[in-house]
Amino acid sequence: MLLRTLLSLLLFGSLCAPTVVAQKRPLAQSAPPQPVITSAETVPAQDQWLQPGDRLQVRLLGTPGLQASFLAGKPLIELLPAQAQGKRGVYQGTYVVQPGDTLRNRRIDFKLGPDDSTAVVAFSRNQIRFLNPSEPQLARTRGELAYLNYGLGEDRLGGAKMGYLDSAVVLHLTGRVDNQYRVQLSETQTARVPQDVVRLLPPGGFVPSSLTGSWSVQGDSTYDYVRVPLTQRLPYRSQLLTKPGRLVVDIFGATSNTNWITQRDGLRELGDVTYEQVQPDVFRLVLQLRHRQSWGYHIGYRGNTLEIRVKRPPQKLRLRGLTVAIDAGHGGTNMGTTGPTGAREKDLTLAIALKLQRELEQAGARVLMTRTTDATVDNGDRVLLLRRLNPDVLISIHVNSSGSTTTQGTSTYYRYVAFRPLSVALYEQMRGTGLAGFGNVGSFNFGLNGPTEYPNALVETAFVSNPDDEKRLTSPQFQQRMAEAMKRGLEQFLKSTRAKGPRGWLLGEAATND
Repeated sequence: MLLRTLLSLLLFGSLCAPTVVAQKRPLAQSAPPQPVITSAETVPAQDQWLQPGDRLQVRLLGTPGLQASFLAGKPLIELLPAQAQGKRGVYQGTYVVQPGDTLRNRRIDFKLGPDDSTAVVAFSRNQIRFLNPSEPQLARTRGELAYLNYGLGEDRLGGAKMGYLDSAVVLHLTGRVDNQYRVQLSETQTARVPQDVVRLLPPGGFVPSSLTGSWSVQGDSTYDYVRVPLTQRLPYRSQLLTKPGRLVVDIFGATSNTNWITQRDGLRELGDVTYEQVQPDVFRLVLQLRHRQSWGYHIGYRGNTLEIRVKRPPQKLRLRGLTVAIDAGHGGTNMGTTGPTGAREKDLTLAIALKLQRELEQAGARVLMTRTTDATVDNGDRVLLLRRLNPDVLISIHVNSSGSTTTQGTSTYYRYVAFRPLSVALYEQMRGTGLAGFGNVGSFNFGLNGPTEYPNALVETAFVSNPDDEKRLTSPQFQQRMAEAMKRGLEQFLKSTRAKGPRGWLLGEAATND
């Protein structure tokens, strides 16, 4: 009985005892990842000048999952891996420059970390400058071959060129990326100019602008001239258009105060001459041409007067008496491309050029050569030489190449649509040699196609990278056939300029021909 009582008490006590719950120990918090910045750069990763309204773009690569900022606290956003080609830890940000922002050629600061106290800091390699619109940055062009580009893009031929400018032209710079300045041509138009063709001016100058005076049009024995007086040398752009033939010249920063245009005796190439104020700060000259085929023009300054010199057709539209320039591509240390068996472009172009020289001289042409030996001649020097020699026409001879040995054929190239007839005539005759046709290529941004002073075309004779074309190119007999084809192409071009179109020559004036 006593034992039963003790067991009951023990059982009752166990039932009434409080339940003890095992407590889980709190998990130790994992330490935040150690912040590491792998790279921190502006986009593009180049020195830049920016003005109010421009975007400063940056990118940081580093430890994922943290807070990132730039430019003294402006936040960066971490991209999803899908936005960053599967990568983690890619942070990007954009800041729109505001009026009153100041930054003078400074590297951009970046921070990355869980908080400011533990963040790591890095700086961009490139420097940024914020321009003050109240202190315009001006520059003047320098040298004989200053030029404007449309934008920043480049390839082996350089940037897409808008055109050449004379020296001492005043430009308003509103930005920079690496070695290309942005030029504000008008309220709505910009261009780019390479750093090495301008000289920065000290602060304090005014944004370039001018009223136009009343201007004159006159001719002499060789050219027709248009002269527009300005108060300073402003930038300009020209276009030589066809159907109908006309030369259009925009002067940026100019506003009309032209009250008359005097057209004097002696004009033979220019017809109607008019102007438009196409924008408040863009003055446009429209010069109608009397002949269907343009023979070139030059734009430059005499003092602060813009002079447009329009060339007349040769007196006799035939080879005899014509001045033809021949450019043998490459030369000297500039070997050009090389074929499978070692044939060098510089040797092939010279061999063909010398044969073409002989063919043209036998026909009575005056021939000018950019080189007659294995000499190194810079393309810029060739352009300046030809500008001084003033040929009636230029044929530049090159040899093509491709990464594919199956690519073959001949091709011709032009830049200005008004000079296309020359390149087409040469192409048709080169096809007649039995070479495959690779095509006729326009708007070609090659240095020797750039001048506007004379019709010009580039002949890429054949692909030295193709075994069959290389055999042709290295054959003296086939070189002679190509030279004869180019001569016939030039003759065909001259013949086509003698033919009247359905409306005849504008103003009823035809070129003298035999």
